[in-house]
Amino acid sequence: MGEVKVVKTISRALSQSHVGFALFGFFLVILTYFTVFEQFSTRPPNALLRTSPAVSAQMNPKEQETDALKKDDGIKLEEKPTPAVDFHGEEDNKNTENDRRIEDHENHKEPEDAEKKDGVDSKQFGHEPEKKEENDSKQFGGGTEHPNQQPEKKDETEVKQFAGGGTENRQRPPQNKPLCDTADPRSDVCDMEGDIRTHGISSSILFVPPYPVSNPEPHEWKIKPYSRKFMNGIKEVSVKQLHGPQEAPACSVRQSIPAVVFYLGGLTGNYWHDFTDVIIPLFIEARQFDGEVQFLITNIQGWWIGKYHMILKQLSRYDIIDLDKDLQIRCYPRMIVGIRSHKEFSIEPSRAPNGLSMVDFRKFMRIAYSLDRDYPIKLRENVGSKKPRLLLIARGLSRRFTNVEEIVKSAERLGFEVEVVDAKFNVNIAEFAKVVNSCDVMVGVHGAGLTNCVFLPTNAVMIQVVPYGKLEHMAKIDFGEPAIDMQLKYVEYSISAEESTLMDMFGKDHPIIKDPMAIHRSGWEKVGEFYLGKQDIKLDVNRFAPTLLKAIDLLKE
Repeated sequence: MGEVKVVKTISRALSQSHVGFALFGFFLVILTYFTVFEQFSTRPPNALLRTSPAVSAQMNPKEQETDALKKDDGIKLEEKPTPAVDFHGEEDNKNTENDRRIEDHENHKEPEDAEKKDGVDSKQFGHEPEKKEENDSKQFGGGTEHPNQQPEKKDETEVKQFAGGGTENRQRPPQNKPLCDTADPRSDVCDMEGDIRTHGISSSILFVPPYPVSNPEPHEWKIKPYSRKFMNGIKEVSVKQLHGPQEAPACSVRQSIPAVVFYLGGLTGNYWHDFTDVIIPLFIEARQFDGEVQFLITNIQGWWIGKYHMILKQLSRYDIIDLDKDLQIRCYPRMIVGIRSHKEFSIEPSRAPNGLSMVDFRKFMRIAYSLDRDYPIKLRENVGSKKPRLLLIARGLSRRFTNVEEIVKSAERLGFEVEVVDAKFNVNIAEFAKVVNSCDVMVGVHGAGLTNCVFLPTNAVMIQVVPYGKLEHMAKIDFGEPAIDMQLKYVEYSISAEESTLMDMFGKDHPIIKDPMAIHRSGWEKVGEFYLGKQDIKLDVNRFAPTLLKAIDLLKE
């Protein structure tokens, strides 16, 4: 108010002359300049709009600028010019022009000079990596993008996430598949491609990402490298994904070929299980590499390797590694840990690499054992005197034919040339395979001896004799369906109670004879004990004759 009175007094005093008006104008200009300068010199233009005078008076210019930008649509700034990185790995745009940042974010746009980065292509798991945005961290073995690839185009409707609490609604690219598949009910398998390192003596297999990654989930798996993961007593292998190359041990041996890790044990030693649990699953995994693959075996069995060496050397041209005793750090570009089992004694082509099937497996057996015949005899009525060859599989313990000579004579009367063989445990497989391959029909009781059907020619006939005791379903699963998958002609013959030695042991009124389903309901232990372990077969040759005649008819087709 004092300032106003002074102005009025001077005005009246100077109004008497022109000089007074000039001096008054000059004084008024000076007073206005200092008043306005004091008001605007303590805060930037943005703060003038967004900060109250009471708060602004207590802030220095740097604090007022920061406060103003914090309140601008939720934008969060750090005092240090370090770029913020969100969980996608995208680097925030660097721009120090505050007005431009405010305008761009208010309009939901990226600044025009936003920094763009591409990476390096690294194909993982046999497919192209997804195109992702800047520095996208690919979990479970993915690489970064190729320099020539353009960043993935963004949806025009996507909503950016702001540090002030906005919700992101961007369309995320799918994750690469995990290293290990543990969802299959039969077997767990890890299929890794990139940088894989083994330390056998510690049962450790390490997957090394090409760049540091943070907290991959899951990061470690315990795998039973056997085709029946529910079995007890199988030694596990640890498969671990590291957080980056900095954690990886140095390679002592580096290979340029893939590797397959598997276990020898479980039910191996039984001829049928040798094929069902190991050889066929190993064929599924390794055949795709055409010999350019190395086997790393845990719980290695020397006798098993010796018995099936002709198969193993066809699948791999490289030395077998005893993983349990291996002190080296072996490095591979791809590794399969575990072996897949699709179903009993067979392959599902839709799930196998390159659509492999049991027909392919049987052809592979002919290659491994140098078998000549691919097709059986083609019978024509009243043409020539050559007889079809029938192979009768004899057993040494349970489920034996007690009247082999009678069966042979009956088959010969019907027009067969008969060969009787005993598929013993220590049989020379190479020699045995040649005998089987020379035959047109194979007859045997349900059991491991029928596994030799893999050596039969295409369209040969396999006759499975099913023991008494409601075992038809098991017989179909174990041999019936696989025989059809192998492109064999399958015939099934179920014996009657009178053809079983169980009738003489227990009598017709015993539940084992009278009510087999009651035995099944009591559990597998009793089924195995009586119907598989204590039963032999005295084949009724007259009842069996129509089955042999059917085989002859099938050879005429």
